Amino acid sequence: MILARGQLYEHSCQEEILQRMGSEIDAARTQKSLPADTVVAALDALARQIETGSFARRALALGITAQQLAQAVCMLRRESVEYRLSTELGPQPFAPRTLAPPLEKGRRTVRLHPLGVLMHIAAGNADGLPVLSLAEGLVTGNINILKLPQADGGLSLELVQALIGLAPELADFIYVFDTPSSDIAAMRQMAAYSDGIVVWGGDAAVAAVRQMAPVGAKLIEWGHRLSFAYLSGYEDKARELAQLAAHIISTRQLLCSSCQVIFLDTEDMGQVHAFCEEFLPILEAAAQAGPPEEIGTRAQVTLRRYAAMLEHAAFGTGAQAGRRIYSGRLCQLVACEDHELELSEMFASCLVKRLPAGKMAPVLRGAQGRLQTAGLVCAPEKRAALAQALARCGVVRITRAGSMSHTLCGEAHDGEYPLRRYVRLVETDE
Repeated sequence: MILARGQLYEHSCQEEILQRMGSEIDAARTQKSLPADTVVAALDALARQIETGSFARRALALGITAQQLAQAVCMLRRESVEYRLSTELGPQPFAPRTLAPPLEKGRRTVRLHPLGVLMHIAAGNADGLPVLSLAEGLVTGNINILKLPQADGGLSLELVQALIGLAPELADFIYVFDTPSSDIAAMRQMAAYSDGIVVWGGDAAVAAVRQMAPVGAKLIEWGHRLSFAYLSGYEDKARELAQLAAHIISTRQLLCSSCQVIFLDTEDMGQVHAFCEEFLPILEAAAQAGPPEEIGTRAQVTLRRYAAMLEHAAFGTGAQAGRRIYSGRLCQLVACEDHELELSEMFASCLVKRLPAGKMAPVLRGAQGRLQTAGLVCAPEKRAALAQALARCGVVRITRAGSMSHTLCGEAHDGEYPLRRYVRLVETDE
């Protein structure tokens, strides 16, 4: 389905809608504006609808937990959106201010304006992401073209319809398409209308957008990132290891902030193997306490791991070369001889490697630009120095191991404030 200016259309109407979008967008840009207060009020009302259970049935069918819904409510509430506007764009962000350099006579009025038209290409690895990305575009006053992921399940469209129902004036600022990414012609046409393209996804998605983006369009890339845990002693060993295990299981290692590798501050492979033997039952306990994996996913993961083990057993090569697997019933740890930060097999399979603090820089530099969160577990007296070392290596979030994927309202995304990327400064002589 397609949502254009508040009306639902069948996918067969896509070409007709794309043809008329240019004149509709021009009219909206020149004749209408979208005050932030209007958007904030609508988002707050939508949050209250979610809180009362209006979308619970659809969310439950898609496997979205009550905790995830509560987090979405928190992010959409008035207090949170206003806090983000103030944090990312400053107090009274859309009010004019005067530019008056101390050593010059000239004066100008400076005002934030929307970038214009934002095209959001959403990824399917985070439930609710399409609507949250759209909300960021709306609160900065932009016209938004939202390209849904194929695995969306209909919840995003339902939420957007509800949002327009709460504030009909938003309709002229929202277009939602269920266009597959393989429809290059349609994607190019959407991109041609856009002043900025917001892309969520992996390297292939980002590369594809770069190919189709028109000259002059601002590319806003929220690509895949890698995160890891770094262990160098403990404050409370039992608690911290249990929290790390719970994080690995609860995220299924599908988020950019999920732990893919556990680095130990050592050069001794013996300590790596000892850690795997100690941590495996803790991880297994967390897996057994967590929600059961969907049977199709579990079957695919099991077959892939079994095939890799056979390859290594037969030829001593492949992905398992130089690795020892510690298998539980619902999880596994892989002790690796190398030091590389890489993506794990996910779904309760975590890599364990050596990384002495003195060798952080050369190892993590290989993932520069892809680093996100480090879950730091260490003795209290080491924390400040290790956090500083991780930051210097390019890590942009340093958390406790159990809160690697916990988000705070107003925090940066991959080291940047998103709302700043969706606006532009306009200066006018007084």
